[in-house]
Amino acid sequence: MVLCLISSVGVAAFDLRSASLHLSQYIETSSSYQNTKTLLQFYEPMVIIVSPNKLAADGMVGVSQLADRVCSSTRKVIMARGCFDDTRGAVLVKGLAAKEPSALGLDSYYKQYYLCLAAAAATIKWYDAMVTSTILDVFVEQFATTLISISDRYDTNAKYIMCRIEAEKGVVITNHSLLVTFNGSFDHMNIDSTSVQNLEIIEPMQSSLLGTNRKKRSLFHMLKTTRTIGGTRLLRANLLQPLKDIETINTRLDCLDELMSNEQLFFGLSQALRKFPKETDRVLCHFCFKPKRVTNEVLASDNGRRGQIMISSIILLKTALDALPLLSKVLKEAKSCLLGNVYKTICENEKYTSIRKRIGEVIDEDVLHTRVPFVARTQQCFAVKAGADGLLDMARRSFCDTSEAIHKLANKYRQDFKLPNLKIPFNNRQGFYFSIPQKDIQGKLHSKFIQVVKHGNNVHCSSLELASLNMRNKSAAKECWLRTALCLEALMDAIREDVSVLTVLSEVLCLLDMMVNSFAHTISTKPVDRYTRARFTCDGPLAIDSGRHPILESIHNDFIPNGIFLSEASNMAIIMGPNMSGKSTYLQQVCLIVILAQIGCYIPARFATLRVADRIFTRMGTMDSLESNSSTFMTEMKETAFIMQNVSHRSLIVMDELGRASSSSDGFAIAWSCCEHLLALKAYSIFATHMENLSALSTMYPNVKILHFDVDVRNNRMDFKFQLKDGSRHVPHYGLMLAGVAGLPSSVVETAKIITSRITEKEMKRMEVNCRQYEDVQLTYRVAQRLMCLKYSDQDEDSLREALKNLKESYIGGRL
Repeated sequence: MVLCLISSVGVAAFDLRSASLHLSQYIETSSSYQNTKTLLQFYEPMVIIVSPNKLAADGMVGVSQLADRVCSSTRKVIMARGCFDDTRGAVLVKGLAAKEPSALGLDSYYKQYYLCLAAAAATIKWYDAMVTSTILDVFVEQFATTLISISDRYDTNAKYIMCRIEAEKGVVITNHSLLVTFNGSFDHMNIDSTSVQNLEIIEPMQSSLLGTNRKKRSLFHMLKTTRTIGGTRLLRANLLQPLKDIETINTRLDCLDELMSNEQLFFGLSQALRKFPKETDRVLCHFCFKPKRVTNEVLASDNGRRGQIMISSIILLKTALDALPLLSKVLKEAKSCLLGNVYKTICENEKYTSIRKRIGEVIDEDVLHTRVPFVARTQQCFAVKAGADGLLDMARRSFCDTSEAIHKLANKYRQDFKLPNLKIPFNNRQGFYFSIPQKDIQGKLHSKFIQVVKHGNNVHCSSLELASLNMRNKSAAKECWLRTALCLEALMDAIREDVSVLTVLSEVLCLLDMMVNSFAHTISTKPVDRYTRARFTCDGPLAIDSGRHPILESIHNDFIPNGIFLSEASNMAIIMGPNMSGKSTYLQQVCLIVILAQIGCYIPARFATLRVADRIFTRMGTMDSLESNSSTFMTEMKETAFIMQNVSHRSLIVMDELGRASSSSDGFAIAWSCCEHLLALKAYSIFATHMENLSALSTMYPNVKILHFDVDVRNNRMDFKFQLKDGSRHVPHYGLMLAGVAGLPSSVVETAKIITSRITEKEMKRMEVNCRQYEDVQLTYRVAQRLMCLKYSDQDEDSLREALKNLKESYIGGRL
């Protein structure tokens, strides 16, 4: 009897960067909690909220221990179990969701999805209790700003006392302002954290794998040409969780087709997107989160920081809305469904015009978002139209007077100390300071100059007069921010009424940034026809013609392409070949091509038709895991066990050198039995191995295909061709050749050759017997495979008839 330990897990991820709440609930069938580990890696949380420790079932760990193991450097918050209240969570989610509550399915299924709703309740509870406006500002400025709450079945099976924590100060979330997604993580292809590392999706495994610009190369870094923070985040999310819906994938590919065939549209969109600030998606946070009480005292205690952020947010929003007419002009003639929907949703929505009009009534028309520090500060001080507040006008005059005095002081120092090239730069931390070229300094600087620091070919310094003026200038700016914030409070409330359309605008800009500045830009920088569009089927073959490794081909100009063909009639490929012949690179290449295709991007191949994969599993590399006290073999077996427990008929499995970390007999037995287990499924498997005995599988199982990487042996030296070919090829003693090159004594190598020759001779005789015994079955399967190919082909009726006729003749003649 086999006992399978199963645990239900609910996760709520509150992303303050994009004002979104992501809910997930799923079953963990493995004691390693791989799905939860994958989500933790995906969200990169800065705070993890869990309930108090409670004894889990035998063989399982609680989520609290899991958080300690996986995210040891992340802050962990333990909240009372009463805070994990699913009923309260359903009410909160319905009230905060920007979409209609019925669209989330909570009305009918909230009892079924109680775990993630309980996690959501705890997340929002902690946020209300602990996040003051000052902390929120820090969160929003940082990149990792996701709060995650995890709940499993062991945390919800008792009666709890409700937690009653209420914040006296802080912020509240605007009703119907959050983007709420349910179960989004597993509506997409699932790639476990080990496979993310093996495939080098986000980071390269070897720090020495560098590009020509001395930058680390991974699939993410290769595509990371996005211009906005949100676009970069969306790209990373898509690479970690590619799409499974064929219609959505094809919609993106249709858009990419139009961008690549219409240069005017491509360059027009590139220019239009440049008009939008890089931080457009992050500004939404300041409209979704509202301070509970805004008074002069509260603003003053904040030292002007809150007012400055509020002003910056409105200026940034104004700049984004000013760029919409150009985007509308570019998209007006677009024909693809995706771009057409963007035009209808964004460009034809009158609410954006209404918001822009409201802003124009308060904000000066000439104010625009800028990244130059002092210009940005000046824009913030003069954002509100003159005459709105008398005290604000007085603060502005003081700000201008001190700014002018600072520049007069700089002119005075130029003349008095004969420093014609003295400059007066500005940064937000230090304020104004002097920058003097070293070549202009004769001897020592005058004693008036203080805080002297060498900086390249210049000297940075200050003076007591400048420091005093800096303080007065900063104080005047803070007063401007405080008075401006009070003037803008009514405008902020008016904008919050339509915050849901701003959420849509943010999503659209992130998607366009990824499609145009990442996908289309990457493809356009490659030679013509090097990237192609893949076709998708639900149950068809995995066929790639002349595929290339998307990362390595940009480093090696002479990269040799290779293809693959797997179908239900031939669902396993065993790749043979010596060390360094290219097996591991090939396995990684196939997976990366599938990932690229399923995020809606072109792929580096001549042609490809793919069956949509629901999961990618990898077993690659060999190393000990000191953290879990696991040897190389134990680590290998744990990874393999996870694959065998979670594989489905739609999965793609790649395994490299399974069983090599143990004894040869045990390793071979494990590899063989794992292959037999996978052969019984419809999953597509690619298996690379040095064990030539595994090729005997093809004599017993007709759905096994044997391939090898071509190698020429000359004068006991191997010439690697990196070309994949059908069938098996015995390269005698290739391991011994490499051992000789490494410096192993010749007597040792010669003795080893005698031993391995005897073993090989016995195996060859056994394989010949198997071939004769299973010859009829093999022939039938080859016919079935050809029929499967014809089933999914695009040939006309006459061509199909001719192909069937040729297949019949080949079968009768025994030529298959």
